Amino acid sequence: MDFTIPRTMEIEHEELLKEMRKVTRAGGETGEAGKKVAKIVNPHFVKEEDFALPPLGLLPLLSKGRVTSDMKDILLMTDMLKMELNQMLKEHKQIITALKKLVSAAKKEKKPQYLRFAERLTLHAQGEEELHYPAAILVGEYVKLKLREKPAHPK
Repeated sequence: MDFTIPRTMEIEHEELLKEMRKVTRAGGETGEAGKKVAKIVNPHFVKEEDFALPPLGLLPLLSKGRVTSDMKDILLMTDMLKMELNQMLKEHKQIITALKKLVSAAKKEKKPQYLRFAERLTLHAQGEEELHYPAAILVGEYVKLKLREKPAHPK
């Protein structure tokens, strides 16, 4: 089965990366701070897209009670997320620290257009910690439980 990231999440990542590229080209301390953010965010987003976000694509099917045996492959992703969760959260802290430096530089250099990016990326990370990562893990746990259940035998 092909597991796809919900389109809204793909779009959000694309938009954040596009904004980040603009920040890295801002010049001065702001641009340098943006490059430091990008150095952490780029590989982090790759990991998310590899194993943290695709399980969420199953939510519409699961919410309708549809669980099929080919969904078992999602367990590789959700198990990887569980293994990597502490590292992913550590990376979020690194991103937030780097964003604080970006905000400071943007304020100092009077480049307020980059403050909104820092706010959006901070909220993005918070949403992942509060909703996306836990939901992805729950997808795996739910699929695991449902696949263990034995089908009822007709009498």
